[in-house]
Amino acid sequence: MEKMISLTIDGIAVEVPAGTSVLEAARKAGVHIPTLCYLKDINEIGACRMCVVDAGGRNLQAACVLPAADGMNVKTNTPKIRNYRRTLLQLVLSSHDKKCLTCVRSQDCELQRLCKELGVEDGDAFKGAMNEYEIDDVSPSIVRDNNKCILCRRCVAVCSKVQGIGVIGPVMRGFKTAIESPWGLKLNDMACINCGQCINACPVGALHEKDDTAKVWAALQDPTKHVVVQPAPAVRAALGEEFGLPMGTSVTGKMATALRRLGFDRVFDTDFGADLTIMEEANELVERVQNGGVLPMITSCSPGWIKFCETYYPDFIPNLSSCKSPHEMLGAMAKSYYAEKAGIDPKNIVTVSVMPCTAKKFEAARPELGHDGMADVDIVITTRELARMIKEAGITFEKLPDSDFDPLMGQSTGAGVIFGATGGVMEAALRTAYETLTGETLAKVEFHDVRGTAGIKEATVKIGDMDVNVAVCSSTGMAAKLLDSVRSGEKNYAFIEVMACPGGCVNGGGQPIVSADVRAEVDVRAVRAQALYQEDADKPLRKSHENPEIKAIYADYLGKPGSHLAHELLHTSYTKRLKYTD
Repeated sequence: MEKMISLTIDGIAVEVPAGTSVLEAARKAGVHIPTLCYLKDINEIGACRMCVVDAGGRNLQAACVLPAADGMNVKTNTPKIRNYRRTLLQLVLSSHDKKCLTCVRSQDCELQRLCKELGVEDGDAFKGAMNEYEIDDVSPSIVRDNNKCILCRRCVAVCSKVQGIGVIGPVMRGFKTAIESPWGLKLNDMACINCGQCINACPVGALHEKDDTAKVWAALQDPTKHVVVQPAPAVRAALGEEFGLPMGTSVTGKMATALRRLGFDRVFDTDFGADLTIMEEANELVERVQNGGVLPMITSCSPGWIKFCETYYPDFIPNLSSCKSPHEMLGAMAKSYYAEKAGIDPKNIVTVSVMPCTAKKFEAARPELGHDGMADVDIVITTRELARMIKEAGITFEKLPDSDFDPLMGQSTGAGVIFGATGGVMEAALRTAYETLTGETLAKVEFHDVRGTAGIKEATVKIGDMDVNVAVCSSTGMAAKLLDSVRSGEKNYAFIEVMACPGGCVNGGGQPIVSADVRAEVDVRAVRAQALYQEDADKPLRKSHENPEIKAIYADYLGKPGSHLAHELLHTSYTKRLKYTD
């Protein structure tokens, strides 16, 4: 039985398990203690000192690293503590670039919010020397601005502890301390996988995505260009948060309407691309299983994972599915199938993808992902960038009517929409693979064993007479653990799904920022994923091969899954990458 201890916080009696921090005990008691460097289960280092409390000792102590003790009497809101916290904030501001009006995180900044809560009005109370840093904007995905860094180390922790990458860390000492890459290299010259989890962890504007909205506006204003857009499954589960809607609200119809009002010529759906991916991927899996191909086959729709594999586990490159990711497939179809149907020169088509993922920006620039001298996808913007465009256009998003996607590549099944959650690709593939291999109708389409937010999930699926071992993992840290077990022979699977981001695309590096306080109380991954599973349950069609538009594209154009034309347009190759550039 778990040992419980009792303590008092601001006069409130609370009972918690032994080993609980004072910060967590306070939250259980309903007492708010401000934090800045703290990120639950990831960065609990007491570095910023914002969470100091009076626990009866001679000095104030950081609540996030102070174990609760039986009989402890804690005070969190004395004049001394409030003054201490204000002074800390003023010291942080003394070396901080305070261009708040033009900062991408303005009104969504934890430092700004704390200053307001604690009544800090003078940002120059300790005015003095300032470090000046060159902005690192070479990466196609991530911009680093150390002039705004507050040295909380949250980005360092998530990159190292969660993703297992570790391409940034503290250098120098004292006033000269900075978060940098080794040898002073740019982030783009390191083995960064572009996942953007560091952006989601950052409490200020020191890290943000490379903004490509100007390119989209320019394309929309160019009368010679036919601009098509496609939003990813996970975008619809989070976009509403940018406009004050509750987390987990699905805004599919409003999103389609907003995209039209921005001026896009066609609004397609990456969910269609997901259904197309399943047709090719399920076919590839069946061929490998039946013909002695390389197993386990591993999914290829997460570009952060692909770059991780190419860099850190290149011996698994033969295991990767050759399928392009869903938005790249739809981009290829837009510049071939759609262009032919609409009578448009594909060179005049601009394909824009709205993604929950910063790594998609890197992916779109890969030379392997294109045909006839054209990139499959021309521009990638994140969920956050789309929200900024909607606001800039003066569109009142929450009042928009719902509308549908355009036909030809806008219809999708429930299998397509769950791609945005960890386990969704696996579940979608199993729905089609089962019926392909057995010729029988799969009555119960839910595979609950591969759902949920656990870092690694395993299942044995009965398909006809075969027991198929499968695994699902999210975060590249968990991917490394899983691949090591496969490499050693400890584990044996036929099919593995990997998502680079914890929880999958719903928690991607381009999704709306969620503060550390909210993340401590709410599992963002589960709440957003539920919106996708509900949309799946509400769909009349829930298997990719049942999509009428998918059937039409094969009948009219591609022939069959795995055909020569399908391989030419929908499949790709991979390459071993260096861990850093000299």
